[in-house]
Amino acid sequence: MTDTLFEITKAAAFDAAHFLPAGPQNSPYRRMHGHSFRVEATLRGPQQAPVGWVEDLGDLDAALKAAAAELDHGLLNEHPGLESPTLEHLCLHFARKLKSRFPGLARITVSRPTIGESCTLAL
Repeated sequence: MTDTLFEITKAAAFDAAHFLPAGPQNSPYRRMHGHSFRVEATLRGPQQAPVGWVEDLGDLDAALKAAAAELDHGLLNEHPGLESPTLEHLCLHFARKLKSRFPGLARITVSRPTIGESCTLAL
C-alpha cells in the first residue's frame, strides 16, 4: 500500500519467581524472590493489503500472552536460557519465542512496573 512504516505494540503480564545465582555475594538478588512483569512486543512494517494493517494485533496478542503464560507463576531459572534470569535474558527469551512468527519484530521491552525497572531489546 505504502512505503510508510508503522509500529504496533501489544503487552502481556506475568508473575514469576527468580534468583541470580551469580549475583554479588550477600546480595538479596541471590535469594529467591518474585516480581510482577510486563512484556511488550513491537512490530515494525508497512501496511499490508488488503486490510491495511502491519499485522493482526489479535495474532500478536495471542502469541505474546502464550509466551508469558509459559513463565507465569513459575521459577524463571528453570527455563532454558533463563538460568540467570535478568531483564536482558528475558528480552532475549521473548524475542526467540516471537521472531519466527513475526519477522517484523522490532523491539521487546520487559519491565517490573512496581519498582520502575525496564529493559528494551532493539532488533
